[in-house]
Amino acid sequence: MNEPLLPPDPLERAACLGLLGFAAATQVSIAATGILLTITGLLWLAIVVRNRERIEVPSMFFPLALYAVLTLVSAAFSLKPQISLVDSKQLVVLLVVPIAYRLLRGRLSLTAVDVVITVGAVSAMLGIIQYVIQGYDNLGRRPQGMLGLNMTYSGLVMLVVCAAFARIMFATHNRTWAALVMPALLIALAFTFTRSAWIGACCGVGLLFVLRDFRLLALLPVALGLFMALAPANLSARIYSTFSLTDPSNADRVAMMKSGVRIIKDHPLTGVGPDMIMEVYPEYRDATAVHAINPHLHNVPMQIAAERGLPALVVWLWFIVVLARDLIKRRRGGFPSLANGALAAVVAMLTAGMFEYNFGDSEFLMLFLVLVTLPYAAERMPNWATAPAANVRHAG
Repeated sequence: MNEPLLPPDPLERAACLGLLGFAAATQVSIAATGILLTITGLLWLAIVVRNRERIEVPSMFFPLALYAVLTLVSAAFSLKPQISLVDSKQLVVLLVVPIAYRLLRGRLSLTAVDVVITVGAVSAMLGIIQYVIQGYDNLGRRPQGMLGLNMTYSGLVMLVVCAAFARIMFATHNRTWAALVMPALLIALAFTFTRSAWIGACCGVGLLFVLRDFRLLALLPVALGLFMALAPANLSARIYSTFSLTDPSNADRVAMMKSGVRIIKDHPLTGVGPDMIMEVYPEYRDATAVHAINPHLHNVPMQIAAERGLPALVVWLWFIVVLARDLIKRRRGGFPSLANGALAAVVAMLTAGMFEYNFGDSEFLMLFLVLVTLPYAAERMPNWATAPAANVRHAG
């Protein structure tokens, strides 16, 4: 007999439901996401105080916490500390890790992924409707789902694609729904015109193919060929532009990298401060740049180093290494789809992050942190469990 899905304690049940709602809201509404995270966080804190628990965190949270500390140091030494400190409120999002680690134990982690995939399917259908019916079919007006931001939308769809593929390829149960919604997810992602998300999804899914069976990699060029043959002309042209050095956005990204190097040389230890790149960009703007102003440098490592300093970049890389190491160890545990899906999400984030500052996008970061924390939480037997661990082994 398997353990009950939700805890019998009303306070813990409310917290778990709040967190599942939060995971769903990341793809729907930033306001709802903030409200649900606040409510869930307060419930989590009440549980910890009531039970006199020691707050436990996965090992990858320690470098993440140090990254937060270095961000605050950078804000204190910022060119405009008040603005940087206000921008640093995003660090609250990092609490998703200990909250999810405590609440989404056992099979509840699989339920969280089901919620994410289901809401992702609804969001994908909306994106398809926006493209086909509402005229969101060009670079100037792209599908944006329910969030109103096309880059955020494409990044979230990319993460859901990784989670859904991992469920299909590595779970032994409940794979049908993920398989049914996969076409909608892939079509919606294609319709976003977002090359960074395309590349990230290809790398994330490619990793899953390698982990499952290296021969599956042969499907990627076949899929690309079919896409090029069937896609509308504006989408296939967007793919070709990826390899064009004369493409304006490509040229501007190269110029931003040059600007970032100059900023780091002048501010190596603490950077210019969070939310300060736009302030200093005109001073460091390269002569080949296309745009006069850029809010960020469209590259995660470069942005972190220029904005928060080289020590913060080193700690962030430490976080990635620890996270990848832990996920690799958990690949063959009781919930392989969670660990493999999280690995794919990490690879997708890193590769897409070479062209877009996705780690600084709050909605993207919240869903990312949920997905990468689930493999840690899943292996923790819930306090209310009545079944031995063997009953849930290989469930996901």
